Amino acid sequence: MATHQVRVRRIYDEPESTDGKRVLVDRLWPRGVSKERAALFEWLKEVAPSTELREWYRHDPEKFAEFAERYAAELTAPPAADAFETLRDLAKDATVTLLTASKRADISEATVLRDLLNGSRSD
Repeated sequence: MATHQVRVRRIYDEPESTDGKRVLVDRLWPRGVSKERAALFEWLKEVAPSTELREWYRHDPEKFAEFAERYAAELTAPPAADAFETLRDLAKDATVTLLTASKRADISEATVLRDLLNGSRSD
């Protein structure tokens, strides 16, 4: 297992020196955040949940477990699978902070991605 960390933060929080490579994982650009302030290494919108899944979920805490399962399934098909592989490669070499505009980062796609990258699920 890599010693590098995968973290989740809101994009509205100030960047920290410990963030490593900052990757936005939302499909839509967050309101009120300039590209300069975001301090991104990359924006991987292809790794975000489909519009259909996002609209079904609506960040309802009671749907999070099912959302995580459906989202993990989406990550097995292109283009999401390719973007997820990019994230996996980044996490092998450096600390990665997955950024989301979600009000509750703990029930966001970024949390699902972090858990997958940290080995809750293997190839």
